[in-house]
Amino acid sequence: MSALEKPAPRAIGLETRGMTKIFGALTALDTVSIDVKPGSFHALLGENGAGKSTLVKCIMGFYQPTRGEVLVNGAKVEIPNPKAARDLGIGMVYQHFTLVPSLTATENLVIARADVPAVIDWKAERRRLEQLFDTMPFKVPLDVPVSSLAAGEKQKLEILKQLYLDQRFLILDEPTSVLTPQEADEILGLVRGMTERGDLTVLMISHKFREVTQFADDVTVLRKGAYVGSAPAKSLTVAEMSRMMIGDMKLRERAARRDSGESPVVLELAGLFAEDDEGLPAIEAVSLKVHAGEIVGIAGVSGNGQSELIECLSGQRPLADGRLFVKGQPYEPEREKMAAFKVYGLPEEPLKNAAVPRMSVAENLAFRSFDRPPISKRKPWLSPGPMRAKAKELIAAYRVKTPGPDEPIQNLSGGNVQRAILARELSGEVEVLVVANPCFGLDFASIAEIRGQIMDQRNRGAAVLLVSEDLDEILELADRVAVMSEGKIGYIAPTAETDRNTIGIHMAGHH
Repeated sequence: MSALEKPAPRAIGLETRGMTKIFGALTALDTVSIDVKPGSFHALLGENGAGKSTLVKCIMGFYQPTRGEVLVNGAKVEIPNPKAARDLGIGMVYQHFTLVPSLTATENLVIARADVPAVIDWKAERRRLEQLFDTMPFKVPLDVPVSSLAAGEKQKLEILKQLYLDQRFLILDEPTSVLTPQEADEILGLVRGMTERGDLTVLMISHKFREVTQFADDVTVLRKGAYVGSAPAKSLTVAEMSRMMIGDMKLRERAARRDSGESPVVLELAGLFAEDDEGLPAIEAVSLKVHAGEIVGIAGVSGNGQSELIECLSGQRPLADGRLFVKGQPYEPEREKMAAFKVYGLPEEPLKNAAVPRMSVAENLAFRSFDRPPISKRKPWLSPGPMRAKAKELIAAYRVKTPGPDEPIQNLSGGNVQRAILARELSGEVEVLVVANPCFGLDFASIAEIRGQIMDQRNRGAAVLLVSEDLDEILELADRVAVMSEGKIGYIAPTAETDRNTIGIHMAGHH
């Protein structure tokens, strides 16, 4: 090769033409054509159910399209299974880690190969990996168990695994969902650098507009299984991307944040300790005060004690030590005391944690009030008439889409389950509201509705504790933010006096 010649770029281009996937009566993907240029960083946007996952599963060979084709570098290819995709240089980094926690990085990488020898020469494999890592823009420790790596290092290892397997077209599925803002920016920046050098092409599924505008070259939007459009990322505003994703749907207007001034403490967490399912410390010395008319948001990377804290507050996990107080009175999370102290909540995965899936919407809506008039005039008899009437009223008020009050709640979409449980929890007077990841996996309309309901309760004077892994949600809704790391709260500040970077440092445990 002469000094003037450049090595051929390794990145590959990929096109889908007329990609269609039909499941019975459902057309999940309807003649979708996208063009991802070699060496580009391409973002794929769309609401849940828009067809993003179906499209990438067709590209990866998990599904066979009903119609349509895939082209790699302009040539039509057959992808009957994921191995065929891998042989073409197409790899995928999934939303949840696929590494074996008890094995080292070296062991995880070697066993991922299709040609693993029966007897592995670990010294030779390690030398090969070190040579590969010398050419990479980022590294991870090779000889420690993956379980001891931070989330950012695990995500780097997932990407390194694909590069080690010589994948040159990488699909990233929500790659930053378990990362701090700094880790997310570092990893996307490193991957972006590889696309700019022509080493890699990236197709990223994301719902974070900030990351799309910061790192992507091009954007493609899907809606209800159909292609809406593609454009250079720099040419689109966030509002335009949102409009492409949701069409002409009218979203609920959120009430303005009312200034509640100096207000009394309503909910107090005093020195809470609890253990996880293995008997290890999950939350340690957690103390927090939430005032009337205030939203306090607890930020943190998943797995730092937030789930256990919510379980303690909802009575699903016992406290090892510490006390809860509502308006200065000792409080225990039991059904009668929740009603007496007007404490309500929306836990994570409400279908699993706050509903009986096979029971009807009406019955689930009555869980708070079934033993009180008008549903129960004489214990233990229930009056189905008043129960159904109340359910119809709540279904209409909270815009729950259901065939009727007698429909099993498990048949509703995720957003409508959330709305139904919120309808139940907010149907009376609320002093304390505890919500956990209230909008995870929901569509724009449900997100607008649920965030609007939370703000309404704050404006009516409720003390709201919001636990969320979505930092944008906390920055949007909370008056104060508390950061949880390794089971402890190490940082609290008014939202107006802090920023994403400072919060991220504390999420990572660097104080």
